[in-house]
Amino acid sequence: MECRVLSIQSHVVRGYVGNKSALFPLQVLGFEVDSINSVQFSNHTGYAHWKGQVLTAEELNVLYEGIKLNKVNHYDYILTGYSRDTSFLEMVVDIIQELKKANPSLVYVCDPVMGDHVIYNNCFLFLHEKILLPVYRDKVVPLADILTPNQFEAELLTGRKINTQEDAIEVMDLLHKMGPETVVLTSTDLLSKHGDKFLVALGSQKLTKPDGTNSNQKICMDIPKVDAVFVGTGDLFAAMLLAWTHLHPKDLKTACEKTVSVMHHVIHRTITYANDVAGPGKRPSPAQLELRMVQSKADIENPSVVVEAKVL
Repeated sequence: MECRVLSIQSHVVRGYVGNKSALFPLQVLGFEVDSINSVQFSNHTGYAHWKGQVLTAEELNVLYEGIKLNKVNHYDYILTGYSRDTSFLEMVVDIIQELKKANPSLVYVCDPVMGDHVIYNNCFLFLHEKILLPVYRDKVVPLADILTPNQFEAELLTGRKINTQEDAIEVMDLLHKMGPETVVLTSTDLLSKHGDKFLVALGSQKLTKPDGTNSNQKICMDIPKVDAVFVGTGDLFAAMLLAWTHLHPKDLKTACEKTVSVMHHVIHRTITYANDVAGPGKRPSPAQLELRMVQSKADIENPSVVVEAKVL
């Protein structure tokens, strides 16, 4: 059966971020994807220059009304990423509520983009914490079925710090109580048992057994780090988690292994290309570090598992 996704994220003309990171991989895996671009930029903001437009809440509503008037507003999944302001985010909430009412089995995959304490400055974080956080915490997360925060975003949403694996498990449980049945902490600062060249990610999935009782699967993954700054990887992660949880709905371990393995193959191909183009001893530019998405088509379709998840 056809599976249709509504993806509301940013868009760039050149490169891969937001919808550009999500559409091709999802389509390759057989999903029909309708996309609404929350912003349309020439390129991502890691370049020296960028130009573009921002979609307002009113303009978002106009686009959705057009879909609704033609009676083609039936979706199996909604995927959301970056939003610039509260009015836009609240309009997204209204759309999700309406679509869930029309299709109660609809699955909402939310990447609660609020920043990363390593990348952004304090002023930017203050803005998102004071303005976007209440909307995400009180309105967006309760609607989400699958949530993909990084450590910083998970800490903001729960008000709890993560210093140990036990803290991370507690935070995921708190996020479950807020609404989502599946939570994946896409990156943390926890020390891997393999050393500081690995990144620790964790996941948790609530399941209902045939007899009506509940169970919970928790996993941990040690992911090899790459010494470069990539943009669009979080958007790719959320899209791949949507796809692989659809194909493995009650097996978070397998879904995360395939998701992370896709990421590994794309990033490895990207850094290899970027280093070759930049030349010996030179750091690649943002343009050279754009994800090698099309070149990774075979790995997206059928990823060889190179990172295994441990069941906690």
